[in-house]
Amino acid sequence: MWKMSAIAAAALTLYHAAALASGGSPMPVPSSPGMTSSSPRLTPEQQAAQKYNNGLKHKDKADALAREAEGQTSDAKRRAKLEASARKEYDKALKEFHAATEKNPVMFQAHGGLGYVYRRTGDYAAALKAYDRALELEPRYTPAIEYRAEACLGVNRLEDAKTAYMTLFNADRARADELAAAMKGWLEKRRQDAGGLAPEAIEDFAKWLSQRQEIAGRTSALIPPKEPRW
Repeated sequence: MWKMSAIAAAALTLYHAAALASGGSPMPVPSSPGMTSSSPRLTPEQQAAQKYNNGLKHKDKADALAREAEGQTSDAKRRAKLEASARKEYDKALKEFHAATEKNPVMFQAHGGLGYVYRRTGDYAAALKAYDRALELEPRYTPAIEYRAEACLGVNRLEDAKTAYMTLFNADRARADELAAAMKGWLEKRRQDAGGLAPEAIEDFAKWLSQRQEIAGRTSALIPPKEPRW
């Protein structure tokens, strides 16, 4: 049976540690020359990491297409074409992330990837389930906390979104700021279309967010510099 060298094993250990420390996406998994995702010498964990990295590529491409589609305000045909292309890329990402979780059921990043794609394609129930699993496996995974909160906004679970913001405010201020920006965008949409919420609930949330941003502004100078990201 093939065994990893000490150097390769150390590299994989650093890979997982860096992914968690940065709060972002895992880095590509180091592999030996000539090895492919279908090679029987790859461990299930290595195969899962490759599937996950493939999913990230499709996810990034889909996000770029979706952003381009949003900018097509005067060309409906072009917008529809871009949206269809983005959906295809999200479907490909979904397939890769699912494969990653099948190869390695405890890979929390892959479960987070599933949640991201489900959320972006409007399946909030599936997104929340995937994020819950990611956070069950790694409660400190702040990307899942932030994106889960955005999924909560999608189904008007405002108290859950608030709780997530408070968690991020203490654990990952950059992610808290991203969530605050998403909350502002949500407010703009809900003021145009309440989505079943009472106007008072929307304005109460707006008041809460304004207060939190005021506190964030006053304390931003107290945040210590971040360590360099991997």
